[in-house]
Amino acid sequence: MTQETDDTTVPAPEEAAPTRSGFVALIGAPNAGKSTLVNQLVGTKVSIVTHKVQTTRALVRGIAIRDRTQIVFVDTPGVFAPKRRLDRAMVKTAWGGAKDADIVLPIVDADRGISDEVETILERLRDVKLPKVLLLNKVDRMRRDRLLGLTQEISAKGDFERVFMISALDGSGCDDLMAFLAQRLPEGPWYYPEDQITDLPLRQLAAEITREKLFLRLHQELPYASTVETELWQARPDGSVRVEQTIYVERDSQKAIVLGHKGETVKAIGQAARREISEAAETKVHLFLFVKVRENWGDDPERYREMGLDYTP
Repeated sequence: MTQETDDTTVPAPEEAAPTRSGFVALIGAPNAGKSTLVNQLVGTKVSIVTHKVQTTRALVRGIAIRDRTQIVFVDTPGVFAPKRRLDRAMVKTAWGGAKDADIVLPIVDADRGISDEVETILERLRDVKLPKVLLLNKVDRMRRDRLLGLTQEISAKGDFERVFMISALDGSGCDDLMAFLAQRLPEGPWYYPEDQITDLPLRQLAAEITREKLFLRLHQELPYASTVETELWQARPDGSVRVEQTIYVERDSQKAIVLGHKGETVKAIGQAARREISEAAETKVHLFLFVKVRENWGDDPERYREMGLDYTP
């Protein structure tokens, strides 16, 4: 009796493609669209956006996944000519974030063109020995012939691997950018859990949301020197959260502006902030806002630590 042997071989399971990960820093002049772009690429709000320049004060990281790549976008403060200690700390933080990244994305408001601030940024970028990918934002506002001329002019001023023409607001061009980054970042394990979209603590994100609503409501009347701190984040037995925040301003006249007639302004700010904080926390939020005067808070080292900035005496 003969025994037949089966020479059929079972193919080995296909090995999964390696994971990739890395940090991608956006750097640009104030209001170039960095925060709007980070929110667009992550798919939800992780960085606040207002009409007021220098809204972003510290590094904000938004985490996105494309295929098997985890892309950590670093939203940096706008780069401008600093005049005060807070300004200097913000600009220092912006460049620090750029130098610590795997890829740097200089972003230029194409509608504004090459301003003095953009010239300064492009010049300093020559000393940053990292891969650089140029982003021309708000291209939907420009004629094609003007856009091509601007692209050539800026490209000649730096060593850019690629140039992407995008609109951070409506997302055009962003899919191509994400596909490029997903292949360009190095192989390696992911830095954060798959479901995490930012490294910002929830209580700090809540303070940023309220600061956004404050600036959106009063960006004409309220001076730049104001900040928000979350003083209490307390879980309640019913699953909701009690949040107490303080809005700090520098003078009594500014406090009156924030409060408004019979407290109507601060009430409206609180209502708008509470809705978004509830969405971020995924639970009902009871938000209580207080307005206090803290003179020269921009010179207080503790405030810098709260914002994640270096205090330079």
